[in-house]
Amino acid sequence: MDVRKIKDDVINEIKEIKDSKVLYDIRVKYIGKKGIISELVSNLGKMTIEEKKEYGPIINTLKQEVIKLFDDKNNEIELNVLNEKLKNEKIDISLPSVKVPIGSPNILEKLIEEVEELLISLGYDVVDGPEVEEDKYNFEMLNIPKGHPARDAQDTFYIKGEEILLRSQTSPVQVRTMLEYKGEKPVRMICPGKTYRRDDDDATHSHQFMQIEGLLVDKDISLSDLKGTIDIIVKKLFGENIETRFRPSYYQFTEPSVEVDISCFNCKGKGCNICKHTGWITVAGAGVVHPNVLKMSGYDPKVWSGFAFGFGAERLAMLKYGIDDLRVFYNTELRELATFDRKESD
Repeated sequence: MDVRKIKDDVINEIKEIKDSKVLYDIRVKYIGKKGIISELVSNLGKMTIEEKKEYGPIINTLKQEVIKLFDDKNNEIELNVLNEKLKNEKIDISLPSVKVPIGSPNILEKLIEEVEELLISLGYDVVDGPEVEEDKYNFEMLNIPKGHPARDAQDTFYIKGEEILLRSQTSPVQVRTMLEYKGEKPVRMICPGKTYRRDDDDATHSHQFMQIEGLLVDKDISLSDLKGTIDIIVKKLFGENIETRFRPSYYQFTEPSVEVDISCFNCKGKGCNICKHTGWITVAGAGVVHPNVLKMSGYDPKVWSGFAFGFGAERLAMLKYGIDDLRVFYNTELRELATFDRKESD
C-alpha cells in the first residue's frame, strides 16, 4: 500500500481542474462510498490487531489530508468563479432601485400600541392575563353572581362545566391585578387583549374581538377623573376638536355606569351615516368601580375609589380608518393594507 503515491495522484489530478463538477467526480473516485481510500478503510476490518495498529493511523491521516486537498481546491475554484463574475458584470448605479414590499403593521396592533403609548405616558402599566379564565374572575368577582341574567347576555364559551371558560372580557385582569396589590396601593393599568363571545346569529360580529380596558383605583377618584382621561384618549385618536359626552347606562361592575359618546369627526355634529344622523358616536362603556368589586378585590370602598373603561379595538380602528368590514383586519393583501399607512401620514 503506497500511501504517498495515492496522495501524489490526487494532487496531480486536481492541479489543473477549474470546474467544480469535474472536481466532484474525482473526489468520488477517491473518497466516495466505493472510492480508493474508502476501500482501504474497509479493508482495515480484515486485518489483524497488529496490522490495524500499524496501518490504521496511516490510512486515517491519508483520508484527512486528501479531504483537505479537495476542500481547498473547491474553495479556490469558487473564488475564481466569483472573481471572474465580478470582472465581467457591470452595475449601472444610475438605474432606479427595485422597491421590495416589506409588509405593513397589523391595523389593530397599531391602534393598540398608540393607546398604550399614551396611557404609559400618563403613568399606567400594561398588564396581561390568561385568555382561558376561571368563572370566579370573569363573573363572580365582577359582581355577576351565578344565575345572573348578564351571564346569558355574554354568550360565554364554557370549556369545563361552568367553571373554566374563554374570557368574555378583559376585566378579569383588573381583578387579578387588584388582588395582587392586596388593597394596599393605587392601581393604574390597561389590559388590551382578545375576548370571546358567541355571536352565532349575527354575521356582522366576530366570536373573537379585541378590548382595551383601563382601571384606575386611588383615593378620592370621581367621574370627572374618568371624563378627563377619556377626553385625552379620544382627542389623541380622532383629533383635538373631538368632544365627549356621558350617557347613563348600566354595568354590573360599575356604579354609576355610562356610555361614552364622541362628537362625529366626519360631519362635525351635523349628522351623517357614520353617526346615524345624531352627531354622536358611541365608542366605549365606563363607570365608577362598584364598591362590591373593590371589596371582593381587597380594597376598602370607604377609603378607595376608582374608574374603569372599555373600548372595542375593532370599533376604534373602523372609525379611525373608515373600515366597514371586519375581515380587513385579517387581510394579508399588502396593497390594501398600505392604504392605512398612507391615511396615518396624511
